[in-house]
Amino acid sequence: MDGVLSQEEINALLENPDGLDAMSEGSEVLTDDEKDAIGEIANISMGTAATTLFSLVNRKVEISTPVVTVATWDDIVADYERPCVFIRIGYTVGLDGSNVLVLKEKDVKIITDLMMGGDGTNTDGELGELHLSAISEAMNQMMGSSATSLSSMLNKMIDISPPTSDLIDMSDSAKAGEIDEFLQGEFVRINFRMEIGDLVDSTIMQLYPFSFAREMYNSIAKNMEADIGGDDMSIDTAPAPQAAPAPQPAMAPDQGQPMMQGQPMMQGQPMMQGQPMMQGQPMMQGQPMMYQMPYPDPSMMGQPVNVQQAQFTPFMSDFNPIQQKENIDLIMDVPLEVTVELGRTSKSIKEILDFAPGTIIELNKIAGESIDVLVNGKYVAKGEVVVLEENFGIRITDIIKEKIN
Repeated sequence: MDGVLSQEEINALLENPDGLDAMSEGSEVLTDDEKDAIGEIANISMGTAATTLFSLVNRKVEISTPVVTVATWDDIVADYERPCVFIRIGYTVGLDGSNVLVLKEKDVKIITDLMMGGDGTNTDGELGELHLSAISEAMNQMMGSSATSLSSMLNKMIDISPPTSDLIDMSDSAKAGEIDEFLQGEFVRINFRMEIGDLVDSTIMQLYPFSFAREMYNSIAKNMEADIGGDDMSIDTAPAPQAAPAPQPAMAPDQGQPMMQGQPMMQGQPMMQGQPMMQGQPMMQGQPMMYQMPYPDPSMMGQPVNVQQAQFTPFMSDFNPIQQKENIDLIMDVPLEVTVELGRTSKSIKEILDFAPGTIIELNKIAGESIDVLVNGKYVAKGEVVVLEENFGIRITDIIKEKIN
């Protein structure tokens, strides 16, 4: 060492003053509590991400319980296939730092093929920019949903920047620094087993810098302390129980028996319809609760009920169609969207991705056929294209009256 502590080492020393000897040897240590907390956070986050991936590939996605360890770049090179796709996710709000997700090249090809409508078997050829762009978009949605889960767990707003993906050979250790600085030393490695239908049964890795992992752990610990402190405060500040008032008899309308205030209800005893529940009266476990009426039922009290036939206002046939048409003036100034449709066609995702300047797209209209005019998406007329000075226009040739009516 050159005698100068990095910011990461200073932060670690402030959190654990007894760890100076360990840092002087160039090693980092995670406690069992930190491993458990980081693993639980990763488990919930990747579970949410798996749900998002399912919606993208339309295949069942399962991600196993994570395994948290401390690793170096050499450990990654020794344990993982080469080349791999490294996806860097930076946090812009709520957390300071980034993490890296590592996927095998074949797994990326399968996922991107499924996203493009394939069956996941089109994995021949080299992994190109199209694959990297597609997996970046998939990770953007997956880690975006994961950030939402983190926001709930850490009780603060968390947001990410768009992920960046690169195919890394890993044979050159200098590549580690190009991906992220923390990969040049020790870092936290989280291994997951990922299954996608019967196409993928593989291992993926999530790599954290120690500062980032400990920040998440400290946020979880603070939230737990705040919850415990809040519960203690509610107990300490709760008002002292008051002495129960003297029992007062109350006549039950169904049997004429007095029910004492504070008298417990026996287990299995039903509450009679129309019987008021007295203040402070506990309900025993297993007791069925019947509908409680706010007032006694007159029929149960034996009182006569005054029943009258419903009276309705007579319907007057005073509809005036002329007046109805005049009311349309009230909406004459409402703007509507007018669209002129030259034609339509349908293409597969593969065909759309092959579009380039100069590509000709055949429509379902014959040359010279009338053009459709739509108002708010509804066909109202047909016409022909004209040129007005330097602008295109359309001359209405036919009104589709049945559509308007």
